[in-house]
Amino acid sequence: MHLAGLALVVLSLWGAGDALMRRLWAGARDTPGRDDPWLRMALSAATGLGLAIVALQALGIAGLLRPPATLALLALGLALALWRLPAQWRLLRALPPGPPLGRAERVATVVAIGAFVISLFEPMAPPHAFDEMMYHLPYARQVAESGALGIHDWLRYPWFPYNYDLLYAAALPLAGDVFPHLLHALGGWLAAALVWRLAVTHTDRVCAAIALAAWLMMGEFFNALIDMGVALFVVAAFTVLWLWWSTPASAAGGRRPARWLGLAAFYLGVAAGSKYQALTFLPLVAVCVVWRERRPGPWLLALACFLLPCIYWFGRNWAQTGDPFNPIGAKVFGFTNWNADDYKRQVDDVRLHASLPNVMLWPALLVPFSLAWKTRPAVRAAALFGAWSLLVWLATSRYPRYMMASFPLLAWLGAIGWQQLWRWTAAALARRGGERLQARVSRGLGAALVAVLALAGVLRLGKHVQQIAPTPETREAYLAAHVPGYEVLRWLRANPQSGRLYQVGLSDAIYFAPNPVWGDVFGPYRYADFLLLPPPEMARKFVQHGFGTIVVQTAVGPYVTGVPGFERHFQLMVQKDGVKAYRIVADAP
Repeated sequence: MHLAGLALVVLSLWGAGDALMRRLWAGARDTPGRDDPWLRMALSAATGLGLAIVALQALGIAGLLRPPATLALLALGLALALWRLPAQWRLLRALPPGPPLGRAERVATVVAIGAFVISLFEPMAPPHAFDEMMYHLPYARQVAESGALGIHDWLRYPWFPYNYDLLYAAALPLAGDVFPHLLHALGGWLAAALVWRLAVTHTDRVCAAIALAAWLMMGEFFNALIDMGVALFVVAAFTVLWLWWSTPASAAGGRRPARWLGLAAFYLGVAAGSKYQALTFLPLVAVCVVWRERRPGPWLLALACFLLPCIYWFGRNWAQTGDPFNPIGAKVFGFTNWNADDYKRQVDDVRLHASLPNVMLWPALLVPFSLAWKTRPAVRAAALFGAWSLLVWLATSRYPRYMMASFPLLAWLGAIGWQQLWRWTAAALARRGGERLQARVSRGLGAALVAVLALAGVLRLGKHVQQIAPTPETREAYLAAHVPGYEVLRWLRANPQSGRLYQVGLSDAIYFAPNPVWGDVFGPYRYADFLLLPPPEMARKFVQHGFGTIVVQTAVGPYVTGVPGFERHFQLMVQKDGVKAYRIVADAP
């Protein structure tokens, strides 16, 4: 049912995006990519997704983001899609058949298809992953319940840009909290489609299959974060910029069409309105554009298209806090809900997660030694993008997830590098033992690699199939086993208490708590401002701020419940699995 619902959403998005993209593709016959209907379909779906986000943002600003408006948008896209579908089907059927697949191409294609099939099962589990339960889904639920965009200061990041999360807000009341996983995965699948077409066009089918499999194995298809969506719009922006860059000037009357710049800027605006890290691509894009376009008109068009999907978030933050990039701009624009210590804690936490990217990406360093580098300008353009991504990553966080927007294109570069490494190995074998030894070793290594990938794929598939909860009973059992404090939080939802709720050590479970719920290492209700006080003063301060209940994961916060006198001011109501909920009593006898 979930996949059927997603198919309707994709069809609607394609219909809306195709209505705009057909106007952009109109014009000169030699526009690059014009004769690739699969690339056009992927870009149309990405465009439709961006348009849907802008429409949902407008509804949220107006306080109208509710199921009737969401269903109206869905119906409009479906109507456009059904109108265009017969012509699109005729276009696809008229495509000439490609050359037959060789043995290596068949094997690589099977591996890529297997990776895709596995990825279809990954989003089907109930919510259980860190940040999705900490602020992505809680924010989406607040928007869904109110129908309006707002500032929710009990969340860890109340001022973040939440473009992609608006899709979750639209889905929650209609399809439940598993469907946001599919919407997040949709970004990854569309990014995979774009990279597939780029790789097939500018390298070969083996390279495309390797890139696709690598990205599908690295991507986070199992949660409702926003990284896959950001990756989609960054890859789409790169694709469209390449189409613009490689368009002959003669195709547009001596000048490259500015509409492509506007579309690429729109994609980047959607990405920047979903995650601040997308802003790091702007310097690279600006240099590439100014290299070939200096007229003010196209630049103003691109600026307007970029700001359309993201200016609300940055403008609101600037107007209300003085920091358009709250909280990461605090050192420049001043601190508001965070203080300097909060900022330091966040930076330290990111540094703690620093590590090397996935090993599948490492051979991207070999791309300059490949034949594709010498003969394919698109590969050199992708390598420039990859080098910039790596440079920014080294100079900032060194946290692999913050580079995920670059992973689809880096997977393509990595695939080129793996191919080059294979060619060097084959050449060395041929020199040492002749072509017969080369063939035997190649077959053996290929069989071993496929066997290892098959085993890893089966294990991964089994893991994600076990996480699927098709009934209410299996869902409750799964959440009780995987979400810290779920049983206690469920009891608190079923038994509402007076006053606010404060949590300790359960930040990554508050989606299942009675929202809103305060308490975090950052922000105005940080732990350090409450939990280090003696129990009598702690209880009084909680009551003064309107709190009536506190829930504590004792393994994380033993310094709270283990203090002498704590039980006099905090009366135990329920406990399970190391999590306790207390009623706060300020004036205990």
